[in-house]
Amino acid sequence: MQLTVASYNIHKGIGLDRRRDPERILAVLREIDADVIALQEADRRFGNRASVLPRQLLDDHSPWRPVHFNMRPDSIGWHGNALLVRRDIEVTAAAVVPLPMLEPRGAVRADLLVEGRPVRVAGMHLDLSGLRRRHQVRAVLEHLAACDDDANGNGRCPMVLMGDFNEWTHAGGCLREFREDAWRVLAPGRSFPTRRPVAMLDRIVASPEWDCGDYGVHHSALSARASDHLPVFAQMRLPKN
Repeated sequence: MQLTVASYNIHKGIGLDRRRDPERILAVLREIDADVIALQEADRRFGNRASVLPRQLLDDHSPWRPVHFNMRPDSIGWHGNALLVRRDIEVTAAAVVPLPMLEPRGAVRADLLVEGRPVRVAGMHLDLSGLRRRHQVRAVLEHLAACDDDANGNGRCPMVLMGDFNEWTHAGGCLREFREDAWRVLAPGRSFPTRRPVAMLDRIVASPEWDCGDYGVHHSALSARASDHLPVFAQMRLPKN
């Protein structure tokens, strides 16, 4: 089973031209054409925290649907974190993951059934200050460890974690939290800031069940203008049982 995943901090839909353009964000997502997408900064900051990608836009002009977390009626996520999945992928469970924080932060988790096989994905946007990032990664890992084993009783469910980790070091800081369980931390490349990328803030982390294929930063004429981050992607393969 093969799966393409992507992570994209869409900066509330506001591009380098200071225009909020959800259709441009959706066009970038179509270029990537991933099966599962983690979005950060997908909701407006104030008021009813409405999604910057209207549900009707997704329904009418995309192959994806948002995972529902039932937190705010006008939002597609939690603290700006959202998950989009192709419509033929079944969502069997979903939850928000509360994080220790000094600033509004959160994570989301979904259990999926892809070609009959269970997969668990999590999206996150970690602390900007750096004071709580390691605690936040631990909170996500503890949440995942507390989830039930996959429905077939075959042990730990294959997992993919992705998002804006806000980690400027190459392999230190909060990334150290993934060493114990043989997680594979992918470094797709420099994705921030869009105009002149110098930092690998956006990461994808895979559990050991996956074979990781091609991965990288999606840099196109559209993505160069659509947000202050470039999207990252990875092609994953799950070997046969």
